[in-house]
This record gives sequence, C-alpha cells and structure tokens, in this order.
Amino acid sequence: MKHPLLITLILVALCACKEHKSDVDPYIPAPVGSYAKGADCSWLTEQEQDNVLFYNAEGKATECMRLMRDSGMNSVRLRVFVNHSTGWCNAPDVLVKAKRAADLKLRVMIDFHYSDYFADPSKQNTPQAWKNCTVDQLCDSVAQHTTSVLQQLKQIGVTPEWVQVGNETRNGMLWPLGQLWTSQGDTPNGWTNYARMTAVGYDAVKSVFPNAQVIVHIDNAYENNNWFYRKLKQNGGKFDIIGLSHYPMMRAWSGKDWPEMNKLAEQNIKLLHGEFNCPIMLCEIGTLAANVSSATQVMTDIRKRLDSLDYFAGIFYWEPQVFNNWKPAEYKKDGWAAYNMGAFTSKGTMNDALITLWK
Repeated sequence: MKHPLLITLILVALCACKEHKSDVDPYIPAPVGSYAKGADCSWLTEQEQDNVLFYNAEGKATECMRLMRDSGMNSVRLRVFVNHSTGWCNAPDVLVKAKRAADLKLRVMIDFHYSDYFADPSKQNTPQAWKNCTVDQLCDSVAQHTTSVLQQLKQIGVTPEWVQVGNETRNGMLWPLGQLWTSQGDTPNGWTNYARMTAVGYDAVKSVFPNAQVIVHIDNAYENNNWFYRKLKQNGGKFDIIGLSHYPMMRAWSGKDWPEMNKLAEQNIKLLHGEFNCPIMLCEIGTLAANVSSATQVMTDIRKRLDSLDYFAGIFYWEPQVFNNWKPAEYKKDGWAAYNMGAFTSKGTMNDALITLWK
C-alpha cells in the first residue's frame, strides 16, 4: 500500500508543476542569424495612448507585439529619433518597446535616424542640438548618441541583433555636411563625410554590442544599388548587412507594376550579394491596405523569390499595425494623410497579406 503522505506530496507537486508551467511562455525564439520575419511597429506606444486596440482571430483584445509574434513574427524593428518634439521614438520610448519585445523573446533591430524627425531620401535633417557642428563634432555626436542609446538598452537587458546606422541614406545623412549631392551636383566632401559618419556609427555599435550586425539601409530595392555601396566602401564606410526598402505596389513612385518591381528586387539583391558577399535584408516593405488580395499576392511572390537565397536575411513590414485612418501626432500637425499601407483590418485583426509574409 502506498503511503498516504507520499500520495499527498506527489499530488501537491503535480499541481505545483502544472501551475508553474502555465506561467511559462512556451514561445521558442528564433535563433540568432536565422531568417527574420519582422515588423517595424515604432508607433505602437503612441497608438496605445490613443486607446487603439488589437484583436486576435477570436475577437479577444491582445497586446500587439504578442499578437503578431503568435502569428509568425520573430523580430521587431524600432526607430530612434534624437529629440522628437512629441517624445515618441526618442530613447525613453524606444527602451519601453525594446524591453517589451525582448520579454516576448523577440529579436530586436534598432534603427538610428540621426535626426529629430523621419530621415529618408528627401530629408536627412541634422538634429537641432547638432545644428552648428563641424564634421568632427557631428561624428562625435553620432558616436555619443549611438553609444548612449545602446548602453541604456544593455542596462535593461536588451541585446539588439541588428543596428541600422542611418535610415534610407541614399543621399547621405546629417545634411548639409553629410549630403552626397544637391540639384547643383555632388556635394564637396560629401562621400568622405558620409562614409566617416557611417564608420563612426559602426564602431560605436561594436563598442557596446560586438556581435550586433550593422546595417546600412537605402531605399528602392528595385534599382541597381551596387554603385552606392561601392562608393561607400571606397570612402571608408563599413557595414555587415545591406538593408533595402521595397514598396512594390507604389506605381506612382516607380512607374512599374508590382510583379516587375519584385522581379527587379530579386535581380538586384543577387547583384549586391555577388559583389559584396554579405547578407541582404528588406528592412522595410509595405503594400496598399485597400487591396488585401493583391497585397497577399505581392507577399507570396516576394517570399517565393527571396526565400531560396541563403544570404537573404529577412524581411520587415513597415508599421503593419496602423488601421482605421489612425495618425500619429506629427501627421496631424503637418496635415498629412493617414498611412495607407498598414496590414490590419478595420476590426483590428491582421489581414492575410501580413500573415502570408510570416508563414
């Protein structure tokens, strides 16, 4: 006969184990260096302040990062402004989102804009606090800002797998000193200054996180971009990964239909790897939310084209969680229309295009 006390202890232990297991997140993170299935969701905390809610397929309100993670996302990209007037995407806000992502066992990409506002090919505005700096002083500011943000991440236990030094820097960054050309032609010392700024950012990243992969990111994956990275290297620039943006449904930008843009992106990614022998990543992709069927075809096609390339490192949807004409504060102030390439339905659930991207 079994001892009654022993039976009781076994039952208590089994109950305790059951309770303990229920508290453990069963999610297994994707290994470092594996294919990134990601999203840039930098507006998320501002949306939450505006009481935007997100729902799973059963209609249950769910935290957005967890919702996307449980549907296949394994990585999060977060932009960093130097001193945005609203405070969103400045370092304190980024730390909140990065910590949440890390707690969910998601991999993290940090995207330094080196500006107080969005940096892209049409604007790379020097932060107000750095306005009167010389090139030497700008390089010091890049190093200090990069190091400071990354050290703060380290202090809260977040280790980014990737770090972008600049965002869509086809025409350099930190204008005018880091600008590559104007309508009058090439900027004197533009490539030298830009490459130096990039190298300083690269070194700052490695000083805090030696294993982080540093990305130099430009737009238009459908264009041949070898010339850009060639000139960057010739002038002393450094990178571990080439990052590109790709918005294949924006015919107004390119004059091309999405099948051609996807085909060209595949060709140009192969050309880039052939010359530079490094991983290539789509750091941004977006499709028109109004046409979910076509958007799903776009995502199916681009994944089919790129997944067979062992050097293709991953793909990040840009701000999929925007829906129902939500606008960030800066869009309202500037009179801009709402972002129209989100990938959630009007009910706050993910649409098929986004789910297809992460399959």
